[in-house]
Amino acid sequence: KFNGEITTAEIGDNTTLRECVTVNRGTISKGKTVVGNNCLLMAYVHIGHDCKLGNNIIISNSTNVAGEIIIDDFAVISGDVQIHQFVHIGGHVMISGGSLVRKDVPPYITVAREPLNYVGVNSVGLSRRGFSKEKINEIQDTYRFVYQKGLNTAQALEVIEKEIPQSDERDYIINFIKSAERGITKG
Repeated sequence: KFNGEITTAEIGDNTTLRECVTVNRGTISKGKTVVGNNCLLMAYVHIGHDCKLGNNIIISNSTNVAGEIIIDDFAVISGDVQIHQFVHIGGHVMISGGSLVRKDVPPYITVAREPLNYVGVNSVGLSRRGFSKEKINEIQDTYRFVYQKGLNTAQALEVIEKEIPQSDERDYIINFIKSAERGITKG
């Protein structure tokens, strides 16, 4: 996609790039690649063109992030993960090492195995970041409809909107899933 146009790669404050990290600049598609503040990109991480990484993200060794990927705040991606282009990874996610990420990963969850599957809510990460037990339980209740009740995605979203009280977390989950262009990682 790059044709010599003026584009940038922007790295936020207090972000650490370890040995042999590559961050490609943007292309005509979006014009810039952005890595937010307070991120840690460990050795041999690759960030492709036109990616947008939020703040406080950790990406472990030898992970490849293809082009035009969005990663929301506080995501933790273990080592040797391969992420397909155009994927969106939600905030507060934990992705297990060696994973192949082909679909969007909704916020607040842990995913693992091959093929990639929902493992549960990232309760350890959420509690470390100050989420109350009640808030974590609310997130778990929300995801039960998506992953454990045998509903398709549209049915799950309809039930969540009716049965789970409105909150920022519930709305983030609903809006993320509704906007998932690649579909979401399933259980």
